[in-house]
Amino acid sequence: MSTIHNLQAIEILDSRGRPTLEVTCELAGGARASAQVPSGASTGQAEAMELRDGDPGRHSGMGCRKAVLSVSVPIANALRGQTAKQSDVDNTLIALDGTANKARLGANAILGVSIAVARASALQRGVPFYRYLAEMIGHSPKSLPRMTINLFSGGKHAGGQVPVQDVLLVPASATTIDQGLTMVCAVYKAAAAAMMDNHSARLLTADEGGLAPPFADVEAMLDDTVAAIAAAGLRPGDDMSIAMDIAASHFYDDGRYLIGTEKCTAPEMIERIERWVRDYPIVSVEDPLAENDWKHWPAMRAALGDLAITVGDDLLCTNPARIQRAIDTNSCNALLLKVNQIGTLTEAAESLRLARTAQWSVTISARSGETEDNWLADLAVGWGADQIKVGSVTQSERLAKYNRLMTIEEESRLPVVNWPQSR
Repeated sequence: MSTIHNLQAIEILDSRGRPTLEVTCELAGGARASAQVPSGASTGQAEAMELRDGDPGRHSGMGCRKAVLSVSVPIANALRGQTAKQSDVDNTLIALDGTANKARLGANAILGVSIAVARASALQRGVPFYRYLAEMIGHSPKSLPRMTINLFSGGKHAGGQVPVQDVLLVPASATTIDQGLTMVCAVYKAAAAAMMDNHSARLLTADEGGLAPPFADVEAMLDDTVAAIAAAGLRPGDDMSIAMDIAASHFYDDGRYLIGTEKCTAPEMIERIERWVRDYPIVSVEDPLAENDWKHWPAMRAALGDLAITVGDDLLCTNPARIQRAIDTNSCNALLLKVNQIGTLTEAAESLRLARTAQWSVTISARSGETEDNWLADLAVGWGADQIKVGSVTQSERLAKYNRLMTIEEESRLPVVNWPQSR
């Protein structure tokens, strides 16, 4: 196995115009590869911490020069000459940082190094990145993930015109990535064409490319989704299903959930979401309750039953300890895996292992602040994700991942995972 010759980083801008990092790893054998680091807007309290500069005179304090320095000095010095074995590299990064939440070196710096080393190692061996990632966890890819693609956005992604963060399309009858994208593009165009008629709204998009008209309420958001599916000549629930990212932590205060002008208790919120799932072709519900409302998550999971998967994002933060707690309490049955929530590939792989041991579904997800790097597609295929959540079918930082999925599909001829099953 080759050793690490050098590491370096530069500050770049993400899709929201905020700084992030690009890290480059050069191995002694000559392989050289880079990785760009995403960043979230809807973040859980238990997420690993990005290192930001805090200088109000530059990028409103969001600069990443300190994280760049973390890579170029302490991390590079510690890893130079070390073998590029992923677990060894990641464990060195964890020990060097020495904090529970990556606060010293920065989760952004650590993740960039972790991905760049893996990519350089795959290049050195001459294997596709998704196959290298699969080997890392002892997996052999057998399918491609089912896409869940943003149609409408609210919450922190779109100025909060409705509390719910995203309504997503799931091309349920598609048998290929290409067919799924074709179907979703048709629905997106139908929804965009109806925006002026329905909402007197111009074609404006949110952080992840979703449409963001001023809906009167969440039901209107869901009604427009079903109408757009039908307008595209598809059958709601058969050809095209719906996923929801509720992101409930962001409208939870003092034990109540603020839906419009109504303050709901947790049992009332559970009843409302169960009604949405029964009234609309919803097959996945993410973060239906607040991240620290552990008391009520088991009841939420029980209410949804087999109608829809109950996905933990802010609740879990790709953190093995929180995932184990959710398993023990039967709080959800699906993990939204975001590598930058935990910091290294090795730690994320442990989160994946726990979820799979519990027979959970796994969605591998991008962030609201993305780059045109496409490593997420390789990760989703290599780690056998059931779903991939990237954003909408606009904006190059989203399309880069979908285009990579189509390339992998062409090379591998793998089928799309058989989910969701008809209700």
